[in-house]
Amino acid sequence: MNAAPNQATLERMLTAAAPILEAAVAGGGVPGAALGVVSAAGERASLQLGRARLEPEPQPLEADAWFDLASLTKVLFTLPEVLRLAGEGRLDLDDPLARHLPEAGWLQEDAPLARLTVRRLLAHQTGLPAWVPLYTWGERPETLKARLLQERWELGAPVYSDVGYMLLGLLLERLRARELKRFELPAGLTFAPDPDRSVATERCPWRGRVLVGEVHDENAFALGGAAGHAGLFGTLDGVLGRAHAWLAGTELPPAAHAAAVEPHSEERLLGWVRRHPGWSGGSLASPSAYGHTGFTGTGVWIDPDRGYAWALLTNRVHPSRHRENPLPELRRAVGNALAAAWRPT
Repeated sequence: MNAAPNQATLERMLTAAAPILEAAVAGGGVPGAALGVVSAAGERASLQLGRARLEPEPQPLEADAWFDLASLTKVLFTLPEVLRLAGEGRLDLDDPLARHLPEAGWLQEDAPLARLTVRRLLAHQTGLPAWVPLYTWGERPETLKARLLQERWELGAPVYSDVGYMLLGLLLERLRARELKRFELPAGLTFAPDPDRSVATERCPWRGRVLVGEVHDENAFALGGAAGHAGLFGTLDGVLGRAHAWLAGTELPPAAHAAAVEPHSEERLLGWVRRHPGWSGGSLASPSAYGHTGFTGTGVWIDPDRGYAWALLTNRVHPSRHRENPLPELRRAVGNALAAAWRPT
């Protein structure tokens, strides 16, 4: 790894990216945006632009605002929690799901769900579907969780799967003997944010209100508000704190960290997305870079070779997801601006 950028370098990187975000906010592409960069040494630089809410009344974006992190839940919560269980000897990554959830595929002849391993679930290599409208299947979280384990899943080609991480959430609840929302979380992360400090997401047709301080993802809401694939909220500082822990290798013990960043396909590590052509972190990222995005407009990226990580948090689904999405291009442009302004010290 190159020498970590110093504070002056971080500020220069942020200055280079700021006009891109300013244009996106001014043009209405995103109501608000928070961008932060952190070095391997722990130094940080950040900025906030725009609005936390447009509805029901306009509200500026503050530095300590809670963002709905959506699928960042997978890599900032579920992945490290599963790897901690493995490090404690409570499971092996190559255990079949039925070893810990024996009701998986119960009474089904040769149920494929029962044979799926923890490792394949973490790496999105199971062939489970990407998404299902679980929230339309019933009202009680306990019933929905039971159905996840009893559904006759037909496995296809491997795809990025919310369903796989919902199952990992059930695994965590079983082995820790408590609901996900009862897990202890680092500072700056929560499953129950203060609505007065929360960034608004969608005007939800199903729930009939603008969502503020409650999870945007319908399936996570139906599962009780916290699930293995979504439900986590975080401040910019909270997300940067976890990004720094991954960058510095302190999020997990060394063996678990090594397992997490081992490639499992051309595009994936365990949970994380590897740098590849067209990925969200920009073409100027180093070959070792990895990251993840969230549907609500969030993302975090780690570049070990260059000694920095960055997070871009927006509320692009506010007030509705049904409009043009500028984030694929915006994320890449910001990532490239940061990388172009980086220089070893």
